[in-house]
Amino acid sequence: MPDERHILSLLVENKPGVLSRIAGLFSGRGFNIESLCVAETLDAGISRLTLVTKANEAVLEQIFKQLNKLVDIIKVTDFTDVPAVTREMVLIKVSAKPENRAEILRIVDIFRCKVVDVSSEHYTVEVTGDQGKMAAILDLLRPMGIKEIARTGINALSRETKGRNGGR
Repeated sequence: MPDERHILSLLVENKPGVLSRIAGLFSGRGFNIESLCVAETLDAGISRLTLVTKANEAVLEQIFKQLNKLVDIIKVTDFTDVPAVTREMVLIKVSAKPENRAEILRIVDIFRCKVVDVSSEHYTVEVTGDQGKMAAILDLLRPMGIKEIARTGINALSRETKGRNGGR
């Protein structure tokens, strides 16, 4: 069984040490976390932790069993086969040589992102979207000279299902 990419969403108690225990569970068993994003929910006592990992079905089953043993975890959801909205935010610092500035601004406009900082030598671009959008804009900006990037990691929420009568 090949490893498949899984986006896991965990509702956890917002207490010190919870993230450390989850990370320790993964590292102690040799599972890799490709990205991790965590923040408080509407309830200050609960946080949503979204992580991406690669695993086959047997490993994923072990991950779920181990996570569900942790006392501070309220709910674990795998968004792999669930309709979900997934987004990531990336900050890209790109070289803004005079001959490339107009092209960078065209790319920013086409991708509906924005320049959030300008210096004499660089533009910092903020991009929000799915991973395909991130890969595409990085490919276009790379020839101009990307100095550095910072990524949030994937965030995800399940899509709401329509009502029984096809409600909107």
